[in-house]
Amino acid sequence: MPAPEPFVINVPDATLVDLRERLLRTRWPGEVAASGWTYGTNLGYIKELAEYWFQRYDWRSQEAALNRFHHYRVDGLGLHFIHERGKGPRPLPLLLVHGWPGSFVEFARIIPLLTDPGATGGDPADSFDLVVPSLPGYGFSDIPQEPGMNVPRIADLFQRLMTEVLDYPRYGAQGGDWGAVVVSRLGYAYPKHLAGIHLNMLGMAPHPQDRQGLSPAEERWLKDSERWRQEETGYQSIQGTKPQTLAYGLTDSPVGLLAWIVEKFRAWSDCDGDLARRFTPDELLTNVMVYWATGTINSANRLYYENRHHPWRLGPGERITAPAGVAVFKEMSRPPREWAQRAYDVRRWTEMPRGGHFAAWEEPELLAQDVRSFFRGLR
Repeated sequence: MPAPEPFVINVPDATLVDLRERLLRTRWPGEVAASGWTYGTNLGYIKELAEYWFQRYDWRSQEAALNRFHHYRVDGLGLHFIHERGKGPRPLPLLLVHGWPGSFVEFARIIPLLTDPGATGGDPADSFDLVVPSLPGYGFSDIPQEPGMNVPRIADLFQRLMTEVLDYPRYGAQGGDWGAVVVSRLGYAYPKHLAGIHLNMLGMAPHPQDRQGLSPAEERWLKDSERWRQEETGYQSIQGTKPQTLAYGLTDSPVGLLAWIVEKFRAWSDCDGDLARRFTPDELLTNVMVYWATGTINSANRLYYENRHHPWRLGPGERITAPAGVAVFKEMSRPPREWAQRAYDVRRWTEMPRGGHFAAWEEPELLAQDVRSFFRGLR
């Protein structure tokens, strides 16, 4: 296995020039008068954000901020990752895994809280060695050229990264969205290597045969989830069936890409419809830039196709045996603890007072505190 090579983010000038030209030539759609966000991304909002992107956004300053972390690539695995050493007596290795439509940049706020807790009044004994990869096909990781890059294959790659490349035979893992699914798979497939798994979204459901005797809370949640699926999962259908068709527009139009991603940040974050409560324009645009500059929105979206056509599901009687901690933020779907315990060995369950789907970005202090507390007894 090749050794990790230091990596510096350096988007070509030609990419930035092309971006500005495309923004300048945007062809805008109309919209139903006074419809707000009912039909999708609001026209007035996206025009303002695109204008900011063209006039004021400075990618080079954002790039420099990201490069303050230690980035690497492993060509044998095709993975990009950040590796930040903990400042404490015995840091525990911890894998942080993002999802869609996020990227590794959503962990920028939480990295120092986990590597150096002593700097903010925490206990240095709670420090972590952090490994923050880009999922295959996302950002600066390689784009898969063959079908089948599904959750089990991604988990296998991350297991090799941690144990073979970085020589961490025992480690923890944390994630939300796709990260929660991949982390759940790690806890299922490699429990002897996992000190524990921490989730800010449940990544796996129990097998239908293991859903007998549901509690009233579980029954209510399943009904609420069905309503959510009816209104909010159209993106899953197109990305899970015909991602290539969608990719032409999102790869060609920066505003199309921006609208597709930002709508999810508004819908899934704890912002009460006001994105400015949670994210600055620079933060939103930097996440979008990771997709735009690398041309990876197509390969990122394909993960939905691979999951639909090459799924991983728990079998009858199967559970994820690695110890699990769950931080329940104001998610799009909030199952009760008894549902989680059907699939996981839940050791810690924390219902958070605020924060949404992008927990590491929205409430890094709350998430960091819960991660530290969960792993404290598992080191």
